[in-house]
Amino acid sequence: MNELDKTDRKILEILQKNARITNKELSSQLGLSPPPTLERVKKLESSGYITGYIAVLDPKKVDLGAVMMVSVTLHQHSEEAIEAFHRAIENLTEVMECYHLTGDDDFILKVVCKDIQQYERFVREKLARLNTLGKIKSSVVLSTVKMVREYPISER
Repeated sequence: MNELDKTDRKILEILQKNARITNKELSSQLGLSPPPTLERVKKLESSGYITGYIAVLDPKKVDLGAVMMVSVTLHQHSEEAIEAFHRAIENLTEVMECYHLTGDDDFILKVVCKDIQQYERFVREKLARLNTLGKIKSSVVLSTVKMVREYPISER
């Protein structure tokens, strides 16, 4: 499955808004019968367009209200050092997102903790102990102005 047609794009838009929609409801919105709708969803899943379904949580309700954006610079930029950093980050549950960057910083991390004290422990006991780490710069997120969880799928 290389190209998405208009119906596939519509399926992706609908499922991003409500992954719990029934196949019957989805097919009704598409103007198709349920069997071909289900077949299309299965193809989108098997071809990797849909990689999973999750429940989106309120971080404050699960006691993870402190969010930090952390810029990281490695002390060396060999392939081995970068791969070692990748592996280490995978094991840090506080790191929600990690992006490899161009520019002055090598990575930016989105880190969630209960509070600033827990973040301090995370930095001292986990992040700062990574062998590949050169420099850490932290910014506390004061508020979230925009967080979009849906990719713009419309025709281009």
